Amino acid sequence: MRLNYHLLDVFTNRQFGGNQLAVFPDPPRDLPATMMQQIAKELNLSETTFVFPPPDAAADYRLRIFTPAAELPMAGHPTVGTACLLARLGALGRIADAKTITFQEGIGPISVTVRADENGEPADVWMKQPIPQFLDIYEDRASIAAILSLTVADLHEGAPIQVLSSGLPFLFVVLNSLEAIQRIRLRLDKWAEQLAGAPAENIFVTTTETFCEDSTVHSRMFAPALGISEDPATGSASGPLGAYLLKYGLAQGSDMVSEQGFEMGRPSFIHIEARRHGDEFTHVAIGGRCAYVGCGTLVIA
Repeated sequence: MRLNYHLLDVFTNRQFGGNQLAVFPDPPRDLPATMMQQIAKELNLSETTFVFPPPDAAADYRLRIFTPAAELPMAGHPTVGTACLLARLGALGRIADAKTITFQEGIGPISVTVRADENGEPADVWMKQPIPQFLDIYEDRASIAAILSLTVADLHEGAPIQVLSSGLPFLFVVLNSLEAIQRIRLRLDKWAEQLAGAPAENIFVTTTETFCEDSTVHSRMFAPALGISEDPATGSASGPLGAYLLKYGLAQGSDMVSEQGFEMGRPSFIHIEARRHGDEFTHVAIGGRCAYVGCGTLVIA
C-alpha cells in the first residue's frame, strides 16, 4: 500500500517556521484508525491529518487528526493547514476571493475559509471555532508554578489559572514577563502528580510581553499526554486564548496576534478574532498563513 502525503509549515509565511503538518489527502476509505495512529507516530510531527469523503451532505470533507500518541476531536493548525493544501491541490476549485468549506471533525462541523491572493493562490486561512467554555479555576497556584519550574511571583496576579475549551481543553496560565516564560522547564514528575488524567492535561502559558511589536501575547504550550513536549503553534488553544484575554482585560481590541514557537526556533503567528455582545462571546476564529514544504510516499508492507 502506497500512501501519498504532503508537508506544510502552518502559521508562518516561510518554510521551517510555524508548526509542521503532514496531510494525507486521499487515503483508502477503509484505512484503520490503528494504522493512522501508527503513521502519525512514525512521522512524529505535532499532528498528521487524513482527509476522507464527508459522512453526509452537511460537510465537504471528513478530517481525522492524530498526534504521535492520540487522535484529537479537533485542532487548529491541522485544520488550517489541510484546507490550505486542498486549495493548493485544486480540490476546492478556483478561488476568486475567498472560499468556505466545512470539515466534519470529532466535535462536529468546522467552517474554514481560504482567502486568495491576487493570483488566486491560497493566502491565508481562517478557522471558525466553537465558542469557548470557561471551566475550572485552579486555586493552587504554587503547584502549577512548580510544574513550570517557576514561582508564584512569576504568575500574573490578576489572571486566574483556568481551563478553557473549544473542543480540546487547555489549562491557561498567564505570566508577568517574557523573561519568566523563557525560564520555563517543564517538570514531568510534577505534571504527573497534578495534571495527568485531569480534565485539562495540556498547559498553555502566555504573557503580554512580546518579541514583536505587532503581537498581543507571547505563548508556549506543553502537552506530554499527547506525545508533544512543546508545540510551536497551537490553534485550538488560540481561540479560547482570545476570549480569555478579553474577559480578564489583558487585551483591548477584538483582533489579536499570538506569537509562539520562538523558544523552539520555529516562530509562529496566529491571528485571533474574538467578538462578544455584552458578556457573551458571539464569534471566535483563528487564522494564518502556510508554507508548502514538500511531498512524499509512505510504503506500507
